[in-house]
Amino acid sequence: MPIESGSCASARQAKQKRKSHSLSIRRTNSSEQERAGLQRDMLEGQDSKLPSAVRNTLLELFGQIEREFENLYLENLELRREIDTLNERLAGEGQTIDGAELSKGQLKTKASHSTSQLSQKLKTTYKASTSKIVSSFKTTTSRAICQLLKEYVGHRDGIWDVSVAKTQPVVLGTASADHTALLWSIETGKCLVKYQVSGEDEVEISDKDEPDGDGEGSSDCPTVRAPLTSLKSHQGVVIAADWLVGGKQAVTASWDRTANLYDVETSELVHSLTGHDQELTHCCTHPTQRLVVTSSRDTTFRLWDFRDPSIHSVNVFQGHTDTVTSAVFTVGDNVVSGSDDRTVKVWDLKNMRSPIATIRTDSAVNRISVCVGQRIIALPHDNRQVRLFDMSGVRLARLPRSNRQGHRRMVCCTAWCEDHPICNLFTCGFDRQAIGWNINIPALLQEK
Repeated sequence: MPIESGSCASARQAKQKRKSHSLSIRRTNSSEQERAGLQRDMLEGQDSKLPSAVRNTLLELFGQIEREFENLYLENLELRREIDTLNERLAGEGQTIDGAELSKGQLKTKASHSTSQLSQKLKTTYKASTSKIVSSFKTTTSRAICQLLKEYVGHRDGIWDVSVAKTQPVVLGTASADHTALLWSIETGKCLVKYQVSGEDEVEISDKDEPDGDGEGSSDCPTVRAPLTSLKSHQGVVIAADWLVGGKQAVTASWDRTANLYDVETSELVHSLTGHDQELTHCCTHPTQRLVVTSSRDTTFRLWDFRDPSIHSVNVFQGHTDTVTSAVFTVGDNVVSGSDDRTVKVWDLKNMRSPIATIRTDSAVNRISVCVGQRIIALPHDNRQVRLFDMSGVRLARLPRSNRQGHRRMVCCTAWCEDHPICNLFTCGFDRQAIGWNINIPALLQEK
């Protein structure tokens, strides 16, 4: 009668153990529905202020978490069995190789190496499974905190910039590559006024088809063609503009590598700010002081100080490795800069040798904005995402995006509106629409 070898016996035992493991998994899966029903029955009798839809979503998520950890536990047991089998096999091989026994140290080294590989496999499996659950949970939470309220559709080409009036009435403004600027009612989503310089109708526009979506459009709103004044001197495209504190002077940034400071009442050029080596991308003024920050494709941003009429100092900051797409002031002594190098950096004006916080992302960052009162940064990305961070670099949320809502192309700009009771964040992009969002900031900070 043939005698079963040690290796065959261990293989048969491992096969039986795997069979019992698969049986236990089948039994576990068969009882999942019963367990979920019991959980719902138990919670239905408990008092809760959460809406039923939210409670059901939470129950499903917690059920997924429980199933994932149960599967991980079973996989852990199986891996432990495999480790024991492997150690036994190594010990057997050590007694027969070349007729001599391996030293305990060599056996220990081999067993430790195999154990280390299996432990790494277990850690990888655990990390992947739990990350998937946590990601789905965060996505559901973000949708509850960040809600799309209104879409503003009417431009015939991509929207480069979005802004909100700082005085009453609070209206939304958008500037587009279709050579128009529109003012919108935040509540109704209707276009109030179209600004279009005379003669711009003859300019070749890339997308002359009707705007996407079901918006009111801009065809029926009054059009202003004659500007009150013209600020001239730039030799290239003017890419950004902002008001200095007091409202009597304005600064502009251009692709001709300069920024200009104008007296708006007289249309006179007060200062030409030169020094950047490549095209400018953005300019921003301090809310309470005569300070200007300009950003450029030369990977730098510059701080211009006009507080002393006799001295106009400038500081150059080199903190990025690619185009600086924007740099903005916050309340106090901070500047936040975003770049095509996929980073956002927070700087202290008193010591700008190195950033006090760095946010690393997976896509180029466009024109950022900061919620001054709550110190929250909104990051628009090339990959159609919009993410929210605090000033210390902690990620707070991501605006929901799907085939039915959110931007379908690159998001160019964000703008906070702290004076509006409902819509407090606006975004715009190359999909020719602006979107108004409600961000539940107390809930957002509580989640933090």
